Parts: sequence; structure tokens; C-alpha cells
Amino acid sequence: MCGGIICIIGQILIDKTKLTSAKILVLFVTLGVILGGFGIYQKLIDFAGCGATVPLTGFGSLLSKGVISEVQESGLIGAFTGGIKAAAGGIAAAIFFGYIASLVSKPKIKKQ
Repeated sequence: MCGGIICIIGQILIDKTKLTSAKILVLFVTLGVILGGFGIYQKLIDFAGCGATVPLTGFGSLLSKGVISEVQESGLIGAFTGGIKAAAGGIAAAIFFGYIASLVSKPKIKKQ
């Protein structure tokens, strides 16, 4: 249910504002990083489970969690490596399945 609410908010932003989908994507990831950095998003994850981790805000929260943990272990360099280490599995899966989808699907060119 929580993931659906996050998606509804995204759809409202698309329908009612002049924000592009790319700006909304960046907004959601940034919001997840900020809320994750302050520990607020973890409470939502504890309540909603996958409904909070699957949307883009969950990705942002994962990035902040990785950065915080890596900074504690490695110092300042962890600010640059922690997010990528934490999200590497998801990023690799997105690239792999995106590639598979590009092999299977037939692209269509938009008519202008």
C-alpha cells in the first residue's frame, strides 16, 4: 500500500505540475536520501516493508544508508563509495534485465 501511495504522489506530480518525469525521479531519489540520512525513512521501511523499499525513494534511502555505513568504516572516501557498494546488486540487475528486454522487444519510433 505504501508503494502505491508513493506512486500516486508521483502521478499527481506528473498530472498537476509542469515537472518532467526525470525531475520527479531525481526529486524522489533525493527525498529518499534526505529521509534516509535522518533515519526517518527506516521507520517507514519497518512499517511498510517492500512497499517502501521498491520505489525510488527506497533507492535513495539505500544510497544514504550505504554512505553512512561506509563513512564510519573507511572515513571520507566512504562518502564516494558507500552508495554504489550498497546499491550494486540492484544497479547490476537493472542493467542486466534492461539489456534482456532490449533484445526481446521491438522498438517503435514515435510519430511526430
